[in-house]
Amino acid sequence: MHKRILVPIDGSVAADAGLREAIKLASARRGATIRLLHVLEPLPALQGMETVITGPLLENMTAFGRKILENAKALVKRNGIRAETVFQNRSQKRAADGILREARSWEPDLIVMGTNGQRGLSRAVLGSDTETVARAVTVPILLVRAPALPFAGPVGPSRKRRRR
Repeated sequence: MHKRILVPIDGSVAADAGLREAIKLASARRGATIRLLHVLEPLPALQGMETVITGPLLENMTAFGRKILENAKALVKRNGIRAETVFQNRSQKRAADGILREARSWEPDLIVMGTNGQRGLSRAVLGSDTETVARAVTVPILLVRAPALPFAGPVGPSRKRRRR
């Protein structure tokens, strides 16, 4: 079945859902390897200002990405699965480009990605790395939807007063 599973992670709830599913799949297959990938991409609001994204900001973003990989690798290993990590540092414009590059070079049997399931305007505005990857790869891809977050209700104090 799937012995080489590529899992892009970014610390999001969606990516965590994808990682958990990849662990389940790899647990069922003896000798499977999960390759965890974090792609450090430029912040959309700062694109074109690469010279500004140096020093502490870039160091913090890099440290955050490496920590995500470290934590995910520890989780995979706790489940008895071989784990590898790859950190890509801003050599592309979008995370999808880095994921596709890794898929071409490592040749996984399966790519597992978390998705928020955005539709309509929110997807058009934010773009969709998941959709780009799904359309471009030639290997199977499993999209795992992030769990729905509970509705916390309206923000601010309640307008209703308790009667005593």
